[in-house]
Amino acid sequence: MYGGDEVSAIVVDLGSHTCKAGYAGEDAPKAVFPSCVGVIEQLEDSDDIKAEKESEPVPDSKNGGKPIESDKNKVKRKLYVGSQALGYRRDHMEVVSPIKDGLVVDWDMVDNIWVHAFRDRLLIDPKEHPMLLSESSSNTPQQRERTAELMFEKYKVPALFLAKNAVLTAFASGRATALVVDSGGGSTTVAPVHDGYVLQKAVATSPIGGEFLTECMIKSLESRGFVIKPRYSFKRKEVRPGEFQTVDLDIPNTTESYKLFSQRVIASDIKESVCRAPDTPYDESSYANIPTTSYELPDGQTIEVGADRFKIPDILFNASIVQTIPGMESFADPAPSIRGLPQMVIESINKCDVDIRRELFSSILLAGGTSSMQQLKERLEKDLLEESPQAARVKVLASGNATERRFSVWIGGSILASLGSFQQMWFSKAEYEEHGASYIQRKCP
Repeated sequence: MYGGDEVSAIVVDLGSHTCKAGYAGEDAPKAVFPSCVGVIEQLEDSDDIKAEKESEPVPDSKNGGKPIESDKNKVKRKLYVGSQALGYRRDHMEVVSPIKDGLVVDWDMVDNIWVHAFRDRLLIDPKEHPMLLSESSSNTPQQRERTAELMFEKYKVPALFLAKNAVLTAFASGRATALVVDSGGGSTTVAPVHDGYVLQKAVATSPIGGEFLTECMIKSLESRGFVIKPRYSFKRKEVRPGEFQTVDLDIPNTTESYKLFSQRVIASDIKESVCRAPDTPYDESSYANIPTTSYELPDGQTIEVGADRFKIPDILFNASIVQTIPGMESFADPAPSIRGLPQMVIESINKCDVDIRRELFSSILLAGGTSSMQQLKERLEKDLLEESPQAARVKVLASGNATERRFSVWIGGSILASLGSFQQMWFSKAEYEEHGASYIQRKCP
């Protein structure tokens, strides 16, 4: 269908935290930007925007997050996508994510994210390129059909393929059978892949991902009196040459969600710089007098991070630690039902066929941004050795390169879409016109 090397397929991996897009056959995505969107809701008549804005705040999801274009309230949404647009503070801009638990809840925003990826970042015309999109293992048939409809009707792509995240990660490391532990921004998923197919019945998920850990980091620092000032909230003034003083700016119309978004950017950098998974399960007494690591915030104040360096990553292994973080107690109810990584892995393997369990134990793949935390691989391997049956040979594999772990899904897609033997697998426009969107269930398992 597509001859030889001139596939020029585009691979898009829209995750809960970042969207990765680029050409198949390359070793890293060209465009990487946040998958949340800035939303400003405006009333059509520009003169009384201000008056009405103050008298009546427009709720965020008036009708389930669908674009609001009825005549009654004449509200127009202006959407801002991409790191640059979000880095710029605007009055009344809410930051909203169109993806919840791996499923799309707002197609209008996803549409804008795709447009930004194709037109602004990759500078391509989607009509000319087949598209390989990644999807979560729990994606519903309705979502897949909707994706196919949008791609063929709106972007007029010549061909489309939807591949499961876990399968792509397995391909990225050159395996057809593996247990993929994908710890991303929004959640952590453990999915067994056998011969290139996800074993749906054995997929385990947990709501603890990178963003949750970042949230814990912010709360934990605040409880010790460190306030993370977002970058837009201060400016630096030179008092004497080489000596600066920070002046706080008062910006009343900034929304809470934008402030949180800006704080998260900083907190997640703190998390990535200083955190590492502890070798043994965390307990207060043994980590109480551990040497601290200093980190300089954008506004110039230096904070010392001590036990939090180990406490926060350990939430992945033991969710009940969350209750000890001030401000996160509301999370206490579901905590016992949330399992740690080792339990999820063993539970998932036990749901698989007896014949493939040994093979899964010996190829556990770590992927996703959160998995590039230091010592995570060693700790997971150690815990699994203690908990797994005697006969199993446990081996946790992770690419030594953090970029590869972060982009493993995208890299797998890039490998898959550039294979010669894959070219007959595309769901083409002709097939779509003949069989309709539901045919995607047969073409993309």
